[in-house]
Amino acid sequence: MSPNHDILLCDLDAFFASVEQRDHPEYRGKPVIVGGRPEERGVVAACSYEAREYGVHSAMPMSRAVRLCPHAVFLPADMSRYRQASAQVFDVYNRFAAQVEKVSIDEAYLAVPRGRGAETARKIRETVRRELSLPVSIGISVNKLLAKMASELAKPDGMKQVEPEDVPALIWSLPVRKLHGVGPHTEEKLRRVGVRTIGQLAAFPESKLVRMFGSFGVTLHQYANGIGPCEIETEKKTKSVGEETTFARDQCNKETILKTLLELAEQVGCRLRKKGLRGRTVTVKIRYSDFVTITRSRTLPDHVNSDGIIYRVARDLFLDNCGSPPWRLVGVQVSNLDDGSCEQLSLFAEPDRDEQVCRVVDELREKFGRGAVKRAALLKDT
Repeated sequence: MSPNHDILLCDLDAFFASVEQRDHPEYRGKPVIVGGRPEERGVVAACSYEAREYGVHSAMPMSRAVRLCPHAVFLPADMSRYRQASAQVFDVYNRFAAQVEKVSIDEAYLAVPRGRGAETARKIRETVRRELSLPVSIGISVNKLLAKMASELAKPDGMKQVEPEDVPALIWSLPVRKLHGVGPHTEEKLRRVGVRTIGQLAAFPESKLVRMFGSFGVTLHQYANGIGPCEIETEKKTKSVGEETTFARDQCNKETILKTLLELAEQVGCRLRKKGLRGRTVTVKIRYSDFVTITRSRTLPDHVNSDGIIYRVARDLFLDNCGSPPWRLVGVQVSNLDDGSCEQLSLFAEPDRDEQVCRVVDELREKFGRGAVKRAALLKDT
């Protein structure tokens, strides 16, 4: 991206909850929590700022949200309505910027001519509020990293511009966890060496960060000093395809887990084939009853999109790393993707026939419903 551009990060505030409050005036000013059912171990997908005052936040188990804010309005997610609202908002973005990178259903980066970021942000916020009655916070800067951090400083329902020269005054005093890319594990490793703020990370020797984190140490040092990517990806490339299941009750039976992995592998394989993609890396996610979560991966010699191959790798990864039950969640993901032009994995028997069968099953399910065709291993419990 040329230095002749400002980068905007537009983030719809508490998006799902805001749509519900917009469409239901009786919910306005009340704590609104959108997500799964508490009795089915659902999680919070979004919550209004009124709910956040009680300590509720996204990804929290819904049962805990009920305990923290029992008088809230609890709603199931209406994804079709949220996708429609998102599309309308993105239509507004496209009026004001030729380059728009969709990050998620409620977040996007925009590139506008240098010096026009603040003016454009004001117009976008006014238009989205006037036409769609939704709040959007916007961060403005010269790169995506600072635009993202500026948008966090702007919340809720505001705008903020952060230039590189503002980093020491506005960014360095923040906890290191506020820096993009710093999760709990990285935060803990930094805390052990006395790094608790972004400013302390910026001053920490880059060579020591490299010894601690490898090449990611260079990225951490750059981010802490306000240096980040500037390129707007107008065509977002799919990096992975995955599915996961949280069980209504903790599971101790391995056979139940293996059947679930088979179903997930079928869903992942179907999505890959619809997108014309294949992948080399299969990852299994395992979450235990105490919420400890691990992921284990295996990279194959070639790209695949066959249900059977994905399942066999996922099964082996689970059996090799499952630890002691009970298990709360399992997931399957395929990454390291290609557009499907690669040859199917040759060390599995009859790969072409396997893929052909999968495609026939896809067509039958598309025409008659997902339950029209089931593997014999899944029929025992139906």
